[in-house]
Amino acid sequence: MTATDLHDWRGAADRARRRIGHEVELHASIGSTNDRARALLDEPGGEGRAVVAEEQTDGRGRRGRTWLSVPGRNLAVSVALRPHLAASEAWQLAAGAGLAAWTACGAHGSVALKWPNDLVVDDGAKLGGLLVETTIDGDRVGSAVIGLGINVNWPRDEMPAEIGGKATSLVSLAGAEIDRPDLLGRYLDALDAELAAIEAGHSPLARYRAACATLGTDVAIETPGGRVEGRAVGIEDGGALLVETKAGRLALSTGDVVRLRTGAPA
Repeated sequence: MTATDLHDWRGAADRARRRIGHEVELHASIGSTNDRARALLDEPGGEGRAVVAEEQTDGRGRRGRTWLSVPGRNLAVSVALRPHLAASEAWQLAAGAGLAAWTACGAHGSVALKWPNDLVVDDGAKLGGLLVETTIDGDRVGSAVIGLGINVNWPRDEMPAEIGGKATSLVSLAGAEIDRPDLLGRYLDALDAELAAIEAGHSPLARYRAACATLGTDVAIETPGGRVEGRAVGIEDGGALLVETKAGRLALSTGDVVRLRTGAPA
């Protein structure tokens, strides 16, 4: 990264007034932004610092999956926090982070959320995803690391075959190159506001439901207990997805939506 690159990122994203993103730490290459963000909780002023990497050599998604990206064209950012939040409300962090990413990306086209932690476009192709890792201390959230990966300036027709049919990018959605530092700044602003609202007792659930494309579709969901098929009919107050199956209504707190009846890739 050149000095000009550093200036561009920090000029657009650093906000001393913010708790989240009060400072931006940049890496040309790093193992995992989530791991680095977690380590920052033990450093003075580390909470809320945004860790951004042009390349991750050990980047990961949910359930241990590898996040495939190309250096210098996308956005990988993580922040670590010690939220003032009850353990029973920890799910709100993922919902709020999803809404923050949805807000930032929505400036460039039509974007929706896919339960539990993905960003998708109208045809169902994946634009990005979140990995939220929390620790619990008694009945409180001890710490939380919020990681986000977005395909930004990686054209869909240049993606490898194994993801090209299921993934897309903001440049393909908008038809023009995206200013990544500006996108980062928008996301950090929105995430800072979401966290403040959650800690003040304002649930993001109603807005998450409105932005969630999974609701009202027939889905197949891979869960730790096996595949569940049915119709996604709602999201409980605790964040669980309600699925109407042949055996009755189930509330799923974890899982991956792997098929939508509309035929969109999942």
